[in-house]
Amino acid sequence: MARDNQRQQNRDRRPRSTNNEEELDQSPDFVYGFHAAMEVLEGDHDVNKVFLQTGLNEKNAQAILKAANKRNILVSNVPKEKLDTLSDGGNHQGVVMAIAAYKYAELEDIFKKAEEANEDPIIMVLDGIEDPHNLGSILRTADASGVHGVIIQNRRAVGLTQVVAKTSTGAIEHVPVVRVTNISKTIDLLKERGVWVFGTDMKGQSMWQMDAALPIAVVIGNEGKGVSPGVKKHLDGMITIPMRGHVQSLNASVAAGLLMYQIYQSRMGNS
Repeated sequence: MARDNQRQQNRDRRPRSTNNEEELDQSPDFVYGFHAAMEVLEGDHDVNKVFLQTGLNEKNAQAILKAANKRNILVSNVPKEKLDTLSDGGNHQGVVMAIAAYKYAELEDIFKKAEEANEDPIIMVLDGIEDPHNLGSILRTADASGVHGVIIQNRRAVGLTQVVAKTSTGAIEHVPVVRVTNISKTIDLLKERGVWVFGTDMKGQSMWQMDAALPIAVVIGNEGKGVSPGVKKHLDGMITIPMRGHVQSLNASVAAGLLMYQIYQSRMGNS
C-alpha cells in the first residue's frame, strides 16, 4: 500500500511535541499509600518530604525509611489524623509524601521506549477522559500490558493528579504520559511516524480482527460522549469490542484494558 510505504519511510523522522507550555506547575502534590510511595521513592521523581504514621507496621516503616534515607529525603513521624488530613481521607496506609507535581513526557519519549524494547509502538490516546480513576486504571493496565505511552488532552480532561497516582499504584512512574493541546494534530504526527491510529466505536471492525502487529495507537473517547467527531476524521478506522449482553457500553478504563490486552495477546502469540 502506498500509504504504508510512505509511513515506513517516515518512521525515522523525529518530530518532537512542543508541549512545554502545558507542563504541570511545580506546586507540591501528595502521593499516599504504601505501594505508590515505594514506587516514587525507588524512582527518580522529586520528593520534598515523607510523612510516616507513628506506630506503622514495622516491616512497611523500615522499607519506607530505607528508601527515603537512600535518597536523603526528610521523614517526619506524625499521628494518623495528620495523614487523614493530608490525604483528604484517602486510604493512605500510614504514609503520605509531598512531591513535586508530576511532569509530562514528550512524544519522543514514547518512541524511545518502544525502540529500547525493540518493539513497534503501542500507544493509548485518551480523548477527553475526565475521571482520575479511569486514567489511573488505564496507566496501571498500560504498564502491565507493555503499552509504550499514553497521550492525554490538555483541556477539559483530567491530568496527573494524586488520585491518578494512587489509582495507578505506581504505574505513573513507568508509563510516559504526554499532554497535548490538539489530539487531531497529534494523531497526524503519529501517522507521519508510521503509526496506524484507530478509534473505538459501536460500529467498526471487531477487535479480534485488528492487526496488532502494526505500530498502533488506539483512541479511547470521553466517558459520556465517546470519541469526538473532529478526532474521528483523522483516524484510520474504528474498532469495536464485541458484546452479547443487554448493556452495549463499557467503562472507559475497562474498554481500554480489553483493547490493550488484545494487542498484547496478539503480539505475544505472533512471537
